Amino acid sequence: MADSKWKKAGITVLATLIIIVFLFPVYWMVKTSVTPITELYNNPPHLLPVKATFDSYINNFVRNQDMIGYIGNSVVISLGTMLMTVVLAVPAAYALSRLKIKGKAIIMILLLSIQMLPGIMMAMPLYIMFSKVGLTDNYIGLILANLIHALPFAVITLRPFFLSLPSGLEEAASIDGCNKFTSFTRIILPLITPGLLTVAVFCFLFGWGDFIFALTLTTGDAVRPLTLGLYRFIGQYGTEWNNLMAVATLAALPIIIIFVSMQKYVVGGITAGSMKD
Repeated sequence: MADSKWKKAGITVLATLIIIVFLFPVYWMVKTSVTPITELYNNPPHLLPVKATFDSYINNFVRNQDMIGYIGNSVVISLGTMLMTVVLAVPAAYALSRLKIKGKAIIMILLLSIQMLPGIMMAMPLYIMFSKVGLTDNYIGLILANLIHALPFAVITLRPFFLSLPSGLEEAASIDGCNKFTSFTRIILPLITPGLLTVAVFCFLFGWGDFIFALTLTTGDAVRPLTLGLYRFIGQYGTEWNNLMAVATLAALPIIIIFVSMQKYVVGGITAGSMKD
């Protein structure tokens, strides 16, 4: 019994230390955002801000509201990426799991290959194509660029959910008078809700955290997202760390809220989707 208690205590201490290590950058980001510019370069640095101030938040979100426009752009791009990805990924994943398609293995390999390509490799080809059809400097172009990256992930993630469902569900539904579309929308989709939530969350974050496509496909501030707004504080002769961290804190806030509020569904969705392939 004593050994068991010491083992549990050791695991608890180790887990606490790991959490502190992982959360310390987040704390330092928030701490820097409320630290006056005169204290930022103290050596050694203070663990706590001596004279905390919210001037960075006031300057960037009250007096100058450019960042609010960037946040609005990020919301539009992220929601558009999420909705388009889910709408296209659901039927694609269903077809790859239920229908007899020739070359299915090749399609899956292509999806995996596209997912592994870094965004910077696709940025310039997309810019060349989009500039010829007028898709630069608008939301649709940015959403389509993020869609190319998010769609393979969504299809690969959703396919195991459909595979885990018995094929007899559609047959039973057809006996009860449902057609394929009705059985799909009323029976199949509700059963893969954890997978849909998982894909929706990650696709939203793909759009929220995009930097390469936004930098390549935009030239003005009209549709630029918050990730490029952060770049404004990095200048040739220095970085405005307090302003940068204030905006970064609010940029990270939606991500934290999403994961805290939907952690159960996201973790459950990932676990359920890995049960069968």
